[in-house]
Amino acid sequence: MTNSDLQALKDELSIKCKNGVDFISAATIIWLLIGGIWSLSYTSYDKSVLTFIIGGLLLPVALGFSKIYKTQWKIPNNPLSPLGLWLNFAQLFYFPFLVFILIKSPEYFVMTYAIITGAHFFPYAWFYDEIAYAITAGIIAIGSLVLGLFLEPSQMYLLPLIMSLALGLLVTILYASAQRKSKARGVIQED
Repeated sequence: MTNSDLQALKDELSIKCKNGVDFISAATIIWLLIGGIWSLSYTSYDKSVLTFIIGGLLLPVALGFSKIYKTQWKIPNNPLSPLGLWLNFAQLFYFPFLVFILIKSPEYFVMTYAIITGAHFFPYAWFYDEIAYAITAGIIAIGSLVLGLFLEPSQMYLLPLIMSLALGLLVTILYASAQRKSKARGVIQED
């Protein structure tokens, strides 16, 4: 396989999956809901458990957004297509750390969850050939740490709200980029 063959496969994923905007849009909504959870007067432990539960809605919400954006989740005959799923599953191996934080220091659970979520975007910069993923991964991971260090536990609801804002901005950038790539390659989109 030549570099141009590899680039063509990545471009196909970028265009047909629209750079993963369905998942990022779903995450934007989920993180807004998490912000709501962390504004409640429950214990940090209870808010952390609710955060875990609400995170389970990501896949069905992403499926709904895929209908709106008309994205494809599987690209037949593209050997890179399954890699997107594997990259997403990689973050599950960080969940033992989340469980540790849940048990030992639940007031920092939402910060840890945000760091893991943000950091897992980094390989998508290569997958979709989108530098915005790499930049966002760094901003979210480092920004979440900084916010976690300076916010009082009662202010932690601000972190998921800022996270949601960052994800909303990423959706806009990724969607526009997918549209540009589509036009450059002469692909007709059904929007």
